[in-house]
Amino acid sequence: MTALAPVLGRVGVTGHLSNLRPGLLLSGLFVGLVLIAAVAPGVLAPYSETGIDLSDPLAAPSPTHLFGTDEAGRDVFSRVVHGTRLSLGIGLGATAIAMGSAIVFGFLAALAGGVVDTVITRVLEVFFAFPALLAALLVVAVSGPSVTTSIIAVGISSMPGYARMVRGQVLSVRNSGYIESATALGHSRVSVIRRHLFPNAMRPLVAVATLGVGQSIVWASSLAFLGLGVKPPSAEWGALLDAGRNHIITNWWLEVLPGLVIVLFAISVTTLGRAAQQRLEGAAR
Repeated sequence: MTALAPVLGRVGVTGHLSNLRPGLLLSGLFVGLVLIAAVAPGVLAPYSETGIDLSDPLAAPSPTHLFGTDEAGRDVFSRVVHGTRLSLGIGLGATAIAMGSAIVFGFLAALAGGVVDTVITRVLEVFFAFPALLAALLVVAVSGPSVTTSIIAVGISSMPGYARMVRGQVLSVRNSGYIESATALGHSRVSVIRRHLFPNAMRPLVAVATLGVGQSIVWASSLAFLGLGVKPPSAEWGALLDAGRNHIITNWWLEVLPGLVIVLFAISVTTLGRAAQQRLEGAAR
């Protein structure tokens, strides 16, 4: 490694590594493990998601069963790993719905202005009058609990905040010098929006969307914990919390350890998202 130091220094690798904080590295490692679990759960899970062993129910955490077993003798750690794909899918799907809707309403309000801007802004303010989780609960109560409903409910409840951010960002970029220059040079309105306004307005929102994935997973898990999300015996993280709440006093690992995974993922994604946001803001300057 010592012999490679001059070479790494010339290409800037050592500088980048020295700038990485331990928390950022740990967050990246944890998110990387989550992605592996989502793509290839068999790499990390020692047992089947549905493997029942009635000879060893409600076993405490041990080297054999890292997160213990549930009432059916299923390995909780393996179920958490196999449930990652569904949980991550819900988070990504809800964030995509929220960001997609926010882009439409935010751009429409900022570019149209006048009555359109006023109406959209007032509607968003009405949405803000309701706590986001309460809005999600209302959607699920009307449509019934399911994976699709959870995605739509969390996406709709998250949309107003993103829409306000998009509108503010578009208004800020629209008044910048390079937009005025492009317009003065005779570029069409569509060309200015496509080549200049949209890319520059959306760049800071990429990091915000990253933060939204962790938040969406937490909200979807909250719905499942309340019995309004994905139902057991699904291994989705929230469903695991729902299944373990009846044993929280006597068999704490059924609730605490899956919950800890959710918390760590949310913290890790938030850490990476904020780091990306700071980097993008620095590049914009």
